[in-house]
Amino acid sequence: MTQTLFSPLDIGPVQVPNRVAVAPMCQYSAHDGCASDWHLQHLMTLAMSGAGLVMLEATAVERAGRITHGCLGLYSDENERALDRVLKAARSVALPGTRFGIQISHAGRKGSAQRPWEGGGPLAAHEDPWTTVAPSALPHDAGWHVPEELGESQIEGILQSFVQAARRAERVGFDVVELHMAHGYLLHQFHSPLANQRRDRWGDGPRGRMALPLAVAHAVREAVSAGIAVGARITGTDWESGGLAVEDAVELTKALESAGLAYVDVTSGGIPTKTPIAVRPGYQVPLAEAVKSQSGIVVRAVGLIVSPGQANEIIASSQADQVAIGRGLLDNPRWAWHAADQLGINLPRPPQYDRARPALWPGARQTGRVA
Repeated sequence: MTQTLFSPLDIGPVQVPNRVAVAPMCQYSAHDGCASDWHLQHLMTLAMSGAGLVMLEATAVERAGRITHGCLGLYSDENERALDRVLKAARSVALPGTRFGIQISHAGRKGSAQRPWEGGGPLAAHEDPWTTVAPSALPHDAGWHVPEELGESQIEGILQSFVQAARRAERVGFDVVELHMAHGYLLHQFHSPLANQRRDRWGDGPRGRMALPLAVAHAVREAVSAGIAVGARITGTDWESGGLAVEDAVELTKALESAGLAYVDVTSGGIPTKTPIAVRPGYQVPLAEAVKSQSGIVVRAVGLIVSPGQANEIIASSQADQVAIGRGLLDNPRWAWHAADQLGINLPRPPQYDRARPALWPGARQTGRVA
């Protein structure tokens, strides 16, 4: 039977009621890694969105692993308590079957940065910067801090930080733990030849460059219960000659599947290059399709997936098993409700809002009248 956007999906041990996922989107609104009231309203709103899986933003496994001073973290008891409060509130209003996931990450050389609305560049001396780290002492971009090249004991420490953050995520109650291996952050830095020039076991050739991402995957999968789905956001291409290409994504996916991971989310970019990226609706979907065609793992597509018809076609044509919506859900938190209406699906809504179904106020959307 042809799968559709609103058919259920098994992601390893976790079943979601439909193929719509909320993409993890940084909010830059935490206090020393602790979720704030902004996160409370943000996640509660998304919990009612109708998406089958709600992914929380990139969450740092160490204080020095944050992107900005406002980034969420899961490296302290205070972080854990604050996130527990937010997730409990979100679950209290969530639609039936909604699952929640968290993306854990380390920014590496891309950290110690300003919030986007403050400029988005590296923190200046008066802005309380911190020392960044990377596989090689290469800055993220011109004018950025030169990172410290990680030593063996530091790499082991970061590996354990991922493990501890994953255990905290399980205690808080997340169903899914996603490892961020993309967008120019630390695990992507190790994987990409554009950022990793090491000649030891952590960077000598393609296998060496995959070593840390795979070590993290094995360690986290072993650290959390079998009922937790563990996945990864990976890079489909660096968009640069000499960088990662979709063939590298396929090889990494096969290795992650062997490590017991349940899915990959295929994205791209994040390491500055000179090659312009032709951004358009669905521009990354072919990367997900290529990975799906050569692996047996659940594959999520992302990247300017805008309309319900477009999203449904991605699933129906087996380009991917799941789609992640980011900007579309920020702009319209009821995106999935309206998508279901367009596709003729009776999607549950909170009973307090059920009177807003089009069938119960015919013509009101066009006239502005309410019942």
